[in-house]
Amino acid sequence: MARGDSFSSTEERKYTMSDKVIIKRLMAYAKPYVFRFSIVLLLMVITVIVGLLEPFIIGESVDILSADNIETNKLIMYLSIFGISIVVNAFVTYYQVIMLQRIGQSIVYNIREEVFNHLENQDIDYHNKKPTGTLVTRVTNDTNTLNQMYTSVIINVIRNVLMLVGIIIAMGLLNYRQTGDIKLTLIAMAVMPFVTVASFIFRRFSRRAYRLVRKRLALVNAFLSEHLSGMKIIQIFNQEKRKYKEFHNKNNDLRKAYMKQLVIFGIYRPTIYFFYIGATILIYYYGGLQAISGLITVGFLVAFVQYIRRFFQPIQQLAEQFNILQAAFASSERIFGILDDKPQIIDTEGAIELDHIKGDIEFKNVWFSYIEGEWILKDVSFKVNAKESVAFVGATGAGKTTILSLIVRNYDIQKGQILIDGIDIKKIKISSLRSFIGQMLQEVFMFSGTIASNIKLKDDTITEEQMIEAATYVNADKFINKLDEKYDEEVRERGNNFSSGQRQLLSFSRTLVHNPSVMILDEATANIDTETEQLIQDSLKKMMTIGTMLVVAHRLSTIQHVDQIIVLHKGEIVEKGNHQSLLKQKGMYYDLYKLQYQERPA
Repeated sequence: MARGDSFSSTEERKYTMSDKVIIKRLMAYAKPYVFRFSIVLLLMVITVIVGLLEPFIIGESVDILSADNIETNKLIMYLSIFGISIVVNAFVTYYQVIMLQRIGQSIVYNIREEVFNHLENQDIDYHNKKPTGTLVTRVTNDTNTLNQMYTSVIINVIRNVLMLVGIIIAMGLLNYRQTGDIKLTLIAMAVMPFVTVASFIFRRFSRRAYRLVRKRLALVNAFLSEHLSGMKIIQIFNQEKRKYKEFHNKNNDLRKAYMKQLVIFGIYRPTIYFFYIGATILIYYYGGLQAISGLITVGFLVAFVQYIRRFFQPIQQLAEQFNILQAAFASSERIFGILDDKPQIIDTEGAIELDHIKGDIEFKNVWFSYIEGEWILKDVSFKVNAKESVAFVGATGAGKTTILSLIVRNYDIQKGQILIDGIDIKKIKISSLRSFIGQMLQEVFMFSGTIASNIKLKDDTITEEQMIEAATYVNADKFINKLDEKYDEEVRERGNNFSSGQRQLLSFSRTLVHNPSVMILDEATANIDTETEQLIQDSLKKMMTIGTMLVVAHRLSTIQHVDQIIVLHKGEIVEKGNHQSLLKQKGMYYDLYKLQYQERPA
């Protein structure tokens, strides 16, 4: 199963909430806008009253026109009231829609901000496991679905319920006024048990259908996000046809889910229309008999049929709104699923804020595993003094990168202690700890924008002079000054208009300009050309004098001048020392060095 499939299935099982819980949580977001909702509710009541008056006015007008002596003044009065009610209804509806849209956009704006802020504070492990496309769907598509709920469902559901109750009361009063009983009203309501059962069945099946749609939409988005980013690899290995087939299958699954949803709704609406026609036929039959016998007037029958038509309009609208509501509930489950997935790496109670750090680092009997029982680091202990440079070497999977990740608390250790300046890093606020540590990784991420925005990360406290000084210090200025726009040169998505070496030099500049006390380089010199490597090596020599430096490198040529080299094997430290002392020991480091520099026959 694909990673996206696995995630979505797990999420589907874990985050299934009752309607009551979802409604309660959604209403919490609407609480700050109670006053505005109250105004909208008042406007809605006006539209309901106007809507209830119109059939009565039409019926009375028909009776006036059916009389032998037409009362012109009375007819003009009714027609004037009818015209005024239409104008009032139009203006009130306009302001109601505008206010609802503003409220809805404000609420969704707040939800998007909360979700994004939550994702920003999630663990690295969380983002490693969750497909980016799926998370994008949560922040965009799912929140937009909630917007429709707040703007077109909540108030309109209340309006339609009030309209239904008002119509039943109006029909009863009108019926009693004409005949002294409410038999015709009861006949009209005879179909309601069937409507209720149909609505209950629709609700049950539509919820499942919407969950399936949201799940499969997330899978399509995750697939697109991953494969559009890796399109170069797809084309290099001629995988277009196979990937197209994979996308076709996922897209087809999504289409089937949408079709299932449409079939359910397509059955429900005609069913309600069938009951409407049934109720209308009953009213015409029994009402017609009463009109012929003189028990009721033609105007009353016309008004009654108008009320029946308006009675079923809200029911059909409720079906559409329930459609939107189901989509909103399905989206809400997924959004709340993200918000309820709390970060595992958090500040401990009483965590402190540091003003500065010297850069002393110590591992004391550290044990760590990503998966319980599968130890990546085993009883690792070492000490790095402030402003020392230390390199970690060893085979792939030895635990080198893991050590660097633990220092910045991307993960928490299971046993032992990690100290910075003698303080356990768990007792330091995460934001404070990371503010003193600069990380330079093999895969440099560049944001769309300019070189300047990528170096400064849009930090207004960093001046142009500081930025240029940092770039010059790490030799990045040598290629920047050759560009047409220099520091204002456009950086395309992921920095794909720059070479790996250029991106790495920009990463060095970005790190240096933020004045770190500890610098971490994880395979920062891999996959670069010889000329750029020389520039980077020169930069590294300079940066070693700034603060504590921890380096992971496969190219041993880049670490020969560090103060200490720690050799790891299967999660344990097997050798320590500088370059020359380790060569004299003729151990694992010697073997690695010999492997890289052994002479090959011409």
